[in-house]
Amino acid sequence: MSTFLFDQIIFGPVKSRRLGISLGVNLMPTDSKVCSFDCIYCECGWTPKKREKKAILPSREIVRQKMEEKLMEMVESNELPDVITFAGNGEPTLHPEFESIIDDTIELRNQLAPKARIAVLSNATMLHKASVVRALLKVEDNIQKLDSGFEETIRKIDCPASNYSLKAVVENLKLFDGKVIIQTLFLRGNFKGEIIDNSTEDEIAAWLKLVTEIKPSQVMIYTIDRDTPATGLEKVKLDELELIASRAHEIGFTVQVSG
Repeated sequence: MSTFLFDQIIFGPVKSRRLGISLGVNLMPTDSKVCSFDCIYCECGWTPKKREKKAILPSREIVRQKMEEKLMEMVESNELPDVITFAGNGEPTLHPEFESIIDDTIELRNQLAPKARIAVLSNATMLHKASVVRALLKVEDNIQKLDSGFEETIRKIDCPASNYSLKAVVENLKLFDGKVIIQTLFLRGNFKGEIIDNSTEDEIAAWLKLVTEIKPSQVMIYTIDRDTPATGLEKVKLDELELIASRAHEIGFTVQVSG
């Protein structure tokens, strides 16, 4: 199916289903994806397995320059963002200058859009790096992916690197002491001859168990909204998402649902 790449470092603003009016920040190349996951539902398509040349990431200086230019433009038009969101063509925390870029973003936000939150959409694979954790603790919306309570299912849906450990990821998420938002995409279908479904009773029970251990400030659940690189995938209906949300709410969590 048709997918797309973000062709700018600073993109939008766009209306986000979960975050409001969002100014996007892409710390990956504008012509290819760089990610530690290869999710079968990713709107940016597949992660390249091999590259003819090394991916070039935007420098801290150019990110700051482009962000300041765009925020100044938005100030002049009186259309400030609700949130500045790090997303784009892959995993933002892979950028070697991630913490410094977050510091720059906080400074610019405070100067030009003081009411805006800063959000990071991450797959939680870089939480072993102290600098990444420090940076994430500085932002308002530290949003970390957890698509299943079973590592086998995560490997089917998110296709992480071979050294991925769900147990290690959960332990790292617990260290945020609640200053984290868990984001989960529910879907079903077939991929490479295997049934994919993280919305079954066993899946939901295992997911809720891990969410209870992590104790996030909020849970975001959603489903497929755009084209996916894999065919044969289906949305989970809104009423089903609402039922999952109600179970998380019953055990004490604030839950946001996007169908």
